[in-house]
Amino acid sequence: MNRPDPTLDRRTVLQTVGATALGASVAGCLSRNGADSDGDRPVLSAPENHERIKEAGLPHPIYGEEIPEATVPAPLHERSITTTAFTGDRHLMLTFIYTSCTTVCTGLTAALRRVQADATDRDYADEIAFLPTTFDPEYDTADVLEAYGKDYGVDFDAGNWYFLRPDTPDDAKAVVQDTFGVAFEQGDESSDGGDDETDHDDMNHDRQFVHTSLILLVNKDGVVERAYTGGSPDGNDIVEDARTVVEGW
Repeated sequence: MNRPDPTLDRRTVLQTVGATALGASVAGCLSRNGADSDGDRPVLSAPENHERIKEAGLPHPIYGEEIPEATVPAPLHERSITTTAFTGDRHLMLTFIYTSCTTVCTGLTAALRRVQADATDRDYADEIAFLPTTFDPEYDTADVLEAYGKDYGVDFDAGNWYFLRPDTPDDAKAVVQDTFGVAFEQGDESSDGGDDETDHDDMNHDRQFVHTSLILLVNKDGVVERAYTGGSPDGNDIVEDARTVVEGW
């Protein structure tokens, strides 16, 4: 989590952060037997603390719940994508970031990238899609998102990675915070007190957000298999979970 702003109203943030100890994901290794799927059920077994997580009333989707629906522009693909559009076709991994983040967002992106690399190596790249969504559309233009992806080794040629970018900050709030329960708030930016018009290049890494972290692993039925909170999950755990969902489907 990035540098806090002491004047920030953190009610939504603290609801999620305070439950991190409950919501920390537990890697699951049990699965259904291939074609014996009943549909609308997770492949992974429930986290051992699942009942406590449910009672916590977290604002984001958790194990066994359906993925929320939102339609967001995918600027590198010159179209919009609905989060439920892959239901019945691909498993999903979603996370919520901003590219000038220097802390947890890098780990969230890297976690998805590790699964993407494993999917290519183990020949399930066509079975899964990745939807990292920015909540800083003012800075994160299509060019910035593309450069960020290249910096982190994203394989755009695999055809399964879609950067999503809400059109406006208000749209970002509606999608990221209101729909998916990932609280964020922009902190103070450095300013020279000059012209109100700011060049994009001047917005750089002084942009800071207080935000919660979340990665969702969602199966082909659109049901959440894991909600990883509290930072980037262990690389081996998230890769094993993704493999188990794909192989157990």
